[in-house]
Amino acid sequence: MASTADIKNGVVLSIDGQLWSVVEFQHVKPGKGGAFVRTKLKNVVSGKVVDRTYNAGAKIEIENVDRRDFTYLYNDGDSYVFMDVSDYDQLSVSSTVVGDAANYLLENQQVQIALNNGNPLYVEMPASVVLEITYTEPGLQGDRSSAGTKPATLETGYEIQVPLFVEQGTKVKVDTRTGDYLGRVN
Repeated sequence: MASTADIKNGVVLSIDGQLWSVVEFQHVKPGKGGAFVRTKLKNVVSGKVVDRTYNAGAKIEIENVDRRDFTYLYNDGDSYVFMDVSDYDQLSVSSTVVGDAANYLLENQQVQIALNNGNPLYVEMPASVVLEITYTEPGLQGDRSSAGTKPATLETGYEIQVPLFVEQGTKVKVDTRTGDYLGRVN
């Protein structure tokens, strides 16, 4: 068991059987009364963020979370298969754990997977990826009714909004956190 003095950003705590990552923490020593630690915790699985306060010296349970590099191999129906780049072991991850990352996954793409006791918790994509547009309507030069954007389908099947000048077959950079168009790539 650890104490509140061991709390740092990125540490994963086990609270009531769930895993919570420390996003922010602050040790507070008021002039009157005992010291305490104010934390902002994010649920590793659901992404829910909560504030929690601990008395100084309280016992907490820190979990070991291993973030390792993997290469995406293929989709196996309801799961995704990744290969560990260090020892070439294959790991099958369910589509619920992969989540929105599936919208940007291409074969042989490098990702990070967080593991706890061998169980995958989440898939962490790079901040941006380069994908090709497989279908988009031709943009008309005077058409500004949609604020200068149009829908475009990426090679993964995901649809994003792009400027009117972007054409089919163009490689674009996409933000994996928001799904926003970041620019064209040569």
